Formats: sequence, C-alpha cells, structure tokens
Amino acid sequence: MREFVEHKSVPVHRHSHWYYLGGMTLFLFIVQALTGILLLLYYQPSETNAFESIRFIMTQVRFGWLIRSIHGWCANLLMALAFAHMFSTFFLKSYRKPRELTWVSGMLLLFLMLGFGFSGYLLPWNTLSYFATMVGTNIAGAVPVAGEFVLRFLRGGDSVTGSTLTRFFGFHVAILPAITGPVLLLHLWLIQKQGMSVPIPVEQEHQKKGTAPPSIRFFPGFLLRELMGWYLALAVLAGLAALVPWELGVKADPFASAPPGIQPEWYFLFMFQTLKYIPARILGMDGEVLGILAFGLGALLWLAIPFLDRNPATGRMGQIVHRAGIIIVVYMVVMTAIAYVVR
Repeated sequence: MREFVEHKSVPVHRHSHWYYLGGMTLFLFIVQALTGILLLLYYQPSETNAFESIRFIMTQVRFGWLIRSIHGWCANLLMALAFAHMFSTFFLKSYRKPRELTWVSGMLLLFLMLGFGFSGYLLPWNTLSYFATMVGTNIAGAVPVAGEFVLRFLRGGDSVTGSTLTRFFGFHVAILPAITGPVLLLHLWLIQKQGMSVPIPVEQEHQKKGTAPPSIRFFPGFLLRELMGWYLALAVLAGLAALVPWELGVKADPFASAPPGIQPEWYFLFMFQTLKYIPARILGMDGEVLGILAFGLGALLWLAIPFLDRNPATGRMGQIVHRAGIIIVVYMVVMTAIAYVVR
C-alpha cells in the first residue's frame, strides 16, 4: 500500500476531467448499497406488504422518506454517470491495448447496473412499476428460442405476480450484488495495474516532442480532486432528494387496466421507442424479434470493440468506430426525447 501511494500517478492533460467520472460513479454505487441496506431493515418483499412497507418507511420511519428518495434519485444519477463514463472512455479510445479487459469488465458492470435498475423497479409494487415490468418481461419473452424460458424465469410463472416480486427481490439484493462484487474488484484492479489511459492526440503530441505527459501523484493531488467530484455528486443528489422527493404512487392492481403512457425507466427508453416504430412484419419475420436481436447483436459488438478496433490511432476501423459512436449517442438522445414527447 505504501509503495502504491508513493508511486501511483495520474496523467494531466486537457481531457483529464473525464477521469473523475469513474470515481463519481463508484461513489454513487456505494451510496446505493448503503441506502439499500437501510431500506432492507423495513422492506417486506411480498405482494401483500411491499407497497405498505415502503409507505411505512416514508411516513413513519424517521428520515425514511429521505433515505428512499436518495435511493431512487441515486439510481438515476448512477446510470447517467455510468453512461457518461462509458462514452468518454469510448471516445478517448481508452479501450486500446493493453486495456481491453478493462473495457470488457466496465461494460459488464454497466450491464449489471441495468439489471439492478430493472429488478429494483418492481420492488415498490406500484401501478407504474407493475405494468412497466410486464412490458419489459414481455419484450424479454420475445427472444427467439429461449424467450418462453426467459419469460417464465423472470416472472416465476406466466404472469407478473407476487412470485415475480420475490424473484426480482432476490436478483436485486443477492444475485446481482454477488456477481457485481468480483467484477468491480477486477475492474478497479485493472485500472490500478495499467494506470490511466492518455488520449491518442495527447500521446502523439508528446511523442513528437520526445517527452512524457505531465502527471500528478494520486495521493494527495488526484484523490483530493476526486473527492471534490464526490462532493458535487452528493450535493446534486441531496438537493434532488430533499426538494423533489421520490413519489410512491398507487398500489398495483393486477386486475386493473394498464394506464396510458406506461414506459420503462429513461435508460431503456431508446430501445422501447425503437421497438414501437418497427413494423409488425419484416420480410416475413416478426419485427419485434428482429429489433431485439439487433439490440443484442449491437451490445455484443460494443463489448467487443477493443478487439475490432485494433489500431485506433491510424487504422481506418478507428474512424468508422468513432463515427458509429457519434451516431449511437445522437440516436439514443433523440429516441429518448421522442419517447418523452409522444408518451
């Protein structure tokens, strides 16, 4: 540890501010874990008691409303920072050799965060979460070959019931944390072992000069700056939680009709909206199935980018990948905005 503190350094350049996103994301994940543990002291994962237990937390437990509000807002800020961290890493080409596994482990963490978001959404057992989960699991059930198995595995049956709630609770508090812990430790270890990546233009500029990019020591220089990022994230989170408390909504009624405008959380909206626009049949095949397969293929290609773009500094593939990344960002933003406008 002493050797790490004395010798660890971080490059300083015009893009250094992007380095802080990873630490801020980690900080919010820790906040999520701590507030989740506090909520577990009172939450009861059953169809009968889930909604009432959260209402009890918000109305009877001292500062329970604040803890629950922090947990809700933190989940959204965490996903926003996770996506920002991913895209900053992508456009800085930080996935290039020898950091391929750092990218892969980071992407696995993002997928796990999406799993946390999807599984935790149902736990309040309100109308919005109930019908949004029904929509989400229906989409998962449309996957060819394994769709029926996936649907029943997620729901614990043919429809969204108390068994689904219990199963999602198990995913959220046991299975996903058990997987996330080792992957997170691997990701952090790879970052410390390989150090921070220097953007290609900065690296080339200093290579021409025959110098190395300037750097600061991790402790205390970078760590103090990182802590300021944590304080900023905490300030935004506290402000949102206090001024715009997370609402509970109305208890789910499985026998009621779905209210209009039911949508998943914002980080799934671009996919949800895309599937709405795909024709029912394309070349004799189910359009929704083709859309799901396209998103699955896209996720695999994104995961494999370090192995596809082997020479991002000079290769033609690097330019193609960069332009594709810009198109993907614009597409996600536009489709998400459309989903909010036409809901």
